[in-house]
Amino acid sequence: MARHGGGRGWYGKVLGAALGVTLFATGASMWTAQAGAVGGSSPKPSASATPGSDIKPVAKTIVHASDKGARGINLTIDDGPDPVWTPQVLDVLREYGVKATFCMTGTQAQAHPDLVKKVVAAGHRLCDHSVSHDTAMDKKSRAYQSKEILDAERMITEASGGVRPMYYRAPGGAFTPYSRTLAASRGMRPLGWNVDTKDFERPGTDAIVATVERELSNGPTLLFHDAGGDRSQSVEALRRLLPRLKEQGYAFGFPVR
Repeated sequence: MARHGGGRGWYGKVLGAALGVTLFATGASMWTAQAGAVGGSSPKPSASATPGSDIKPVAKTIVHASDKGARGINLTIDDGPDPVWTPQVLDVLREYGVKATFCMTGTQAQAHPDLVKKVVAAGHRLCDHSVSHDTAMDKKSRAYQSKEILDAERMITEASGGVRPMYYRAPGGAFTPYSRTLAASRGMRPLGWNVDTKDFERPGTDAIVATVERELSNGPTLLFHDAGGDRSQSVEALRRLLPRLKEQGYAFGFPVR
């Protein structure tokens, strides 16, 4: 869920950062390299979160492009999975042949592993959205940030049956240099958004649709929700928008890794 008033503010600050990939050694040595990269000491992860040799670091800058190019749209769905609304979102996406990135919290993924597996089976991508969706994470210790990110990564991976999240989205956009570096070292590209639909406020389906149409020129990544309350307006807005945007020549893809 977006943090009020902070959607594009934090995002704009990072767009000008130069793209770069932070390289880390694999295995136990990765954590030593990571501590040096971000400065100071870093908390050691639990054994279940220890980096493996199959994990490749990615760029730590917040992604702001689509793999579908200039007319690409990245549809992102936050805070689930939810037993009521996620299946309805999946039905709409399947109806219109659209793939999306699902930003899941660790607690929800752990509670509904069947839905995580359905998301993966349908060809969608997973994103680590922290364990508890704490929008004040950026004001807390590195140890706390590390636990929220790494525990969620483990919970989502276990719930999916072994498929790891490819992105990390800070709750409310509460990124820090440390959290971005940590996520990137785990192969999760930091993921922002360009269009905050405000659907979590339930402003009405018409308002959600109008926001997307008005603000799509800001960039390709749309923020929707499938949990955290009644998401009937979100489902209906997607049902209206997906065919309309396709008719306008847009293609739905994934954030560039």
